[in-house]
Amino acid sequence: MSDDQPSESAVENTPGQGRTPEAERIEPSAPEEFGLVQVWWGDGKGKTTATLGMGMRAAGHGYRVHMLQFMKGGASSVEAVRGEYNAMAALPGISYENLGHYGWHGMADGSDEADHEAQAQAGLERAHELLEAADATDLGAPIDLGAPPEDGVHMLILDEVLYAADRGLLGEDDIYGLIDAKPADLELVLSGSHAEPAYLEDRVDLITNVRKVKHPIDDGQRARRGTEF
Repeated sequence: MSDDQPSESAVENTPGQGRTPEAERIEPSAPEEFGLVQVWWGDGKGKTTATLGMGMRAAGHGYRVHMLQFMKGGASSVEAVRGEYNAMAALPGISYENLGHYGWHGMADGSDEADHEAQAQAGLERAHELLEAADATDLGAPIDLGAPPEDGVHMLILDEVLYAADRGLLGEDDIYGLIDAKPADLELVLSGSHAEPAYLEDRVDLITNVRKVKHPIDDGQRARRGTEF
């Protein structure tokens, strides 16, 4: 065997034993190792992008995934229709809903501040509804990929919920309550906030800081179709 060729044992230890994996038809399935709590925060671009990518990966294995978005507004250059919504609508097993779609709290963008608080509270209530539904579901079994999230999900992504807490629209105890209400086999993903959620360090299993090194927005680049929305 050439020195440039991997040994037979090394190939056997690679995914697919060295063969390029092929796409398979998505069928309802159930995860064997879900149940962690993840946190994605930071001042860099990519928190929602990362959680969406993870949700897509889970859906690709046939797991039921739902994203509940808090506070998801944006600048005037962001259009009403977002690419991720179109993609999720076309992909089996992953769904979404959005609260507080227009504007960002505290950004003087013309949106009503009191409405932001009401929407955040509505999002909190909805999150608990989804957690209760998951708790009443056998998460060790497949879930119909077209079923509503009220029938239970294997992964629940609460996008920008930490931003709502950072802005004082929700409290730290509200975030604790969501974690405490999580069924054992549900993968719970929390994202948002430019401020470090240090209060969660002892309560969660994974924390990722998405840090900005350079961003074109600092040079006046507006949100672009296909990258920011």
